[in-house]
Amino acid sequence: MPAKDIYHDAVKNALIKDGWRITADPYFIIYKKLRLVADLGAERSLAAEKGDDKIVIEVKSFINPSFIYDLERAVGQYIIYRNFLKKTAPDHQIYLAITQLVYQANFDETIQIIIDENKLKLIVINPVKEIIKKWIN
Repeated sequence: MPAKDIYHDAVKNALIKDGWRITADPYFIIYKKLRLVADLGAERSLAAEKGDDKIVIEVKSFINPSFIYDLERAVGQYIIYRNFLKKTAPDHQIYLAITQLVYQANFDETIQIIIDENKLKLIVINPVKEIIKKWIN
């Protein structure tokens, strides 16, 4: 089992504060012989006629000296998880959770190309206050 990211608990607590119920910690994506492990699964009830929102969250700290190295790994993992979720849990959306500091320091118009082209969904958190600052769909 992979080690938890250093912001794992902060993301989990931020989701709970935002009204989400944690359904899996970790969240397993199993397809045929493949077994992948995402960080969290969560859901939130909507109005009775709309059902539930269901999400899978992959937490990334971006603590390596090279932001681009961490970005390559995060985007690759995100895309792989998204592809297998389409087969195993098509009602779930995947999000990449990052800190507000990482977002402000690195996610500029250049990186926006990566977000747009790969249709990345982000949750930006304040890890100290354990709150969600921004949802990017």
